[in-house]
Amino acid sequence: MTGMNMREWKSMVTDRQQRSAMPIMTHPGIDMIGKKVIDAVTDGSVHFLAIQAVAKRFPAIAATMIMDLTVEAEAFGCRISFSDNEVPSVAGRLVSDYTSVAELSVPGLQAGRIREYLKAARLAAQNIHDKPVFGGCIGPFSLAGRMFDMTEIMTAAFIEPETVEALLEKCAQFLLLYATELKKSGMNGLIMAEPAAGLLDESMCDRLSSKYITPIVKAIQDDHFMFILHNCGNTGHVTGSMIRTGAGGLHFGNRIDMARTLREVPGDRLVFGNLDPVEAFRMASPGEMRRMASELLEATGEYRNFVVSSGCDTPPGVSHENIQAFYEAIHEFNQQTMIGIR
Repeated sequence: MTGMNMREWKSMVTDRQQRSAMPIMTHPGIDMIGKKVIDAVTDGSVHFLAIQAVAKRFPAIAATMIMDLTVEAEAFGCRISFSDNEVPSVAGRLVSDYTSVAELSVPGLQAGRIREYLKAARLAAQNIHDKPVFGGCIGPFSLAGRMFDMTEIMTAAFIEPETVEALLEKCAQFLLLYATELKKSGMNGLIMAEPAAGLLDESMCDRLSSKYITPIVKAIQDDHFMFILHNCGNTGHVTGSMIRTGAGGLHFGNRIDMARTLREVPGDRLVFGNLDPVEAFRMASPGEMRRMASELLEATGEYRNFVVSSGCDTPPGVSHENIQAFYEAIHEFNQQTMIGIR
């Protein structure tokens, strides 16, 4: 829906009497088109067909791209491990000290698989017309951690902060470039995944994550483009830092108390979450899936700015029966709301 007014879309979501859903879910579409994960993460055309398959089959209020937290690291030069039906992972360390960080070049948009993800974004924007489409990228601290090693960067943040800050500057520079291009491709918004920031306390999250995200939000978010910040590592301790980025939407993982979080987040922000993508969507029986979704809906029923979602990208192997159970729970909740049972 290129050119859609996302401020109006947000108002439509919050003004509805019924609960909306937007799980981050592309992998089921890969199964639906008879492809493997490796096909979708290396070929933008396959990626798009998976997005489109899910968008056509299920009544989410928006379509989303795969949450691949390796594509930007690969663009910088990280070695990536691929397998047929699992999400890619970063293999090895790219930088280790100030010198190697200083020598690190900020990549262009032709590096690695970036061009394939931009192809998927363009195709989705051109072909999905009944709902907004959200692109995706990693957050700056999570990207830096993949290049520096997560354990090492936590130590370096205390003993050599200048090294970490220099790396974060380069990460943020590239992410702004990439996010801007996703916007130009026709996306209606962006979901930035910053799970590693959940390892930080609030003041460090401000300094090492939100400080670099806020300028990106300011640069790209407008009436026609919504920025959603995802942090599935947050247990509630960095929610304030997430709010301060100015992101129009906040997406939370299953480790957080959703009702408590909704009390803390301003009502003018959309809040998404937070059914466990593994324990609920993949591992539960359809009956258990329906029960968990119903319990979340009941706990959050009074909040008009809440959109029920998965707590993170749903993994490969989620059954259509569980997805159907998820939507059946929402339908039942909405029917009860309409006739005043609740």
